[in-house]
Amino acid sequence: MAENTPRSLRDTPGSFPDENEFPFGYPPSICEDAPGQKFLCSNCNNVLKKALQTLCGHRYCSACLAWILRNNKNAICQKCKEEDPNTLGEESLLAEERAFGDAAINKEISELRVHCVTLGCSWSGIMKDFEEHQSLCEYALIPCHTGCGLVVMRRKLADHLENGCVKNVTVCQQCQRSLPSSQHQEHSCEGSLCKEQKPVQTETASEEKSHSASSAHRDGCCFSEVGCAFRGSKEKIKEHEKSSVGAHMLLLLQHMRQLQGALRSAARAAQGCTKSAGKSIPDLQAPAGLEFSRDPDVDSFPGSAVAGDGSVLRQLLREKVISELENKLHVFENIVAVLNKEVESSNLEILAFRRQSELDQNVIRGLELKIAELHRCLTQKDAGLSSLHKSLLFSEQASYDGIFLWKITEVGRKLQDSVTGRTVSLYSPAFYTAKYGYKVCLRVYLNGDGTGKGTHLSLFFVVMKGDYDALLPWPFRHKVTFMLLDQNNREHVIDAFRPDLSSASFQRPVGDMNVASGCPTFLPLAKLQSPKHAYVKEDTLFLKCIIETN
Repeated sequence: MAENTPRSLRDTPGSFPDENEFPFGYPPSICEDAPGQKFLCSNCNNVLKKALQTLCGHRYCSACLAWILRNNKNAICQKCKEEDPNTLGEESLLAEERAFGDAAINKEISELRVHCVTLGCSWSGIMKDFEEHQSLCEYALIPCHTGCGLVVMRRKLADHLENGCVKNVTVCQQCQRSLPSSQHQEHSCEGSLCKEQKPVQTETASEEKSHSASSAHRDGCCFSEVGCAFRGSKEKIKEHEKSSVGAHMLLLLQHMRQLQGALRSAARAAQGCTKSAGKSIPDLQAPAGLEFSRDPDVDSFPGSAVAGDGSVLRQLLREKVISELENKLHVFENIVAVLNKEVESSNLEILAFRRQSELDQNVIRGLELKIAELHRCLTQKDAGLSSLHKSLLFSEQASYDGIFLWKITEVGRKLQDSVTGRTVSLYSPAFYTAKYGYKVCLRVYLNGDGTGKGTHLSLFFVVMKGDYDALLPWPFRHKVTFMLLDQNNREHVIDAFRPDLSSASFQRPVGDMNVASGCPTFLPLAKLQSPKHAYVKEDTLFLKCIIETN
C-alpha cells in the first residue's frame, strides 16, 4: 500500500519543480543507471531523501518515517513484515528515537548520476545538484505568480507577463484605469498621451510587497495531516495547493487505505475478544457447579434440613467458596511476591554483570593498547637488531690492509642466472686500503660483460664513497692486482693494472660508488670449467684483490 503512492508520484512529475516537489524521495527515473536496492526507501520505494536507518537495518526517507509515525501509534517496519512476518521483534518497531541519520548512504546518493526529466531539458549532473537545478530549470512548467491561472515554461514567463498575462496591469496616473502592460504605452485619455507617465505600481508589485510582508509567517499545507511537508507563506501555499492537486489526492488515498486497514484490524481483534469471552464464562461456571455438588458438607444435611433451610445452606456454601478463593488469592499473592523478589534479584545480578562487563571491556581495551605498544616497540627493536647484525657481518668480512679474499659459492646456479639475465653481476663486500683509507669493492660478471660477454669471466674494481674521502688524495692512483686462485695451488690466474688518472672511475665519488673499471676478458669461460684446473671446486671459487698501498 505504501509503495503505490510514490510510484504514481514518480511516474507523473509535478508541473513545477521546487524544494517540496519530491517529499517522499526522488523518483528512480531521474537516475542514469538503475539505483541499487540499498538506495531505495522501504516505504515509498523511491531514491532516499535524507535517509534514516532503523534498528532493524532498513532505510526510510525522513519525510516517510515522519508520516508513518504521525499516522500510526505502534508502527512496525513494513519491510520486516514482508520478509518474515513470523520473526517480528522489538527492533522492528518504528520510533523517532530509534532511527538515526545514515551519513554513508546519503553521501553515496549525493554522488549518483541523474538527469532532468522535464521535456526539452538536457541537464545532467549529480544528485546533490539536482534540487538546485529544479529551481532553475528553464523548461519547467510553473504557475504565473500574478494569479492569472496559466502555467507556462520558466523561460517564457517574462514574455507571458509582458504580452499575455491579463493580471499584469499598470494603473494610468491620469484616469486611474488599470491597463495591461502591452496597452499602456499606446493609451491616451483626456486628449493627452500617457506615454510620458511611467507605471508606478502593478498588481504584481503589490503582490510582491504583500508576499514579503507575510514571509515572516510560514504556515503548513492544509494536507500536512496526511503527509505533505510543504511550508511557506499564504501565497506560496495557495500556489502549492493549485499545482499539487494530484499529489494531494494520492496522499489522501494512501491515508484512507491506512485507516481502512486499521479499522479491519480493530474489528478482527474485537471479534476475537468476544469469542474468547464467550468461552470463558461457561468454563468459569462449570467448576463452581461441580464444587457445589461434590461438597461433603452438602451430603451431610438431612433432606428436611435442606428443604427448610435452603437459604442458610446457600449462604454457607457462598462463604466457603469465598473463603477458598481468598485462600487461593493469598497463595497467589505470596507467589507473586516471591517472583517479584526473584525478578528484582535477577535485575540486580544483570546490572552487576553489565557493570562487570563494562569493567572487563575497559581492561581489555587497555590490554589491547598495551599489546599494540609492545608490538610497536618489538618492531623497532627487530629493526635495530637487523641493523646491528648487518654491521657485525660487515665488520667480520671487512679488510683494512688492501688485501681482500672473496669466496663465491653456488657458482653453477649464479652462472646460470647471469646467462639468463636474472642476476647479471655480483658485488663483493666492501674493504679498505687502510683503517681510514679508500673504500672499495669488486664486481664480477660470471658470463662476461662488454667485449667478454658470453666468452669470458669479467672482473672489475669499484671505488666507493667512504667516510674519510675528504682527507684522502684524489684521484685514486694505487696499483690493483686481480687473482683467481687455483684450489690445487698449481696455476693461479693473475692480472694487474694501474688506474687511469683521467678516468671518472678513480675520481672522488659523488654518489654511492663510481663506474666499475677492470678486466672484461679476465678469464675464458672454457678455462674456468676445464677439468685441468681447480678454479671451481665443490661449486666454489676464490677471487683475490691486492692493492699496493706504498
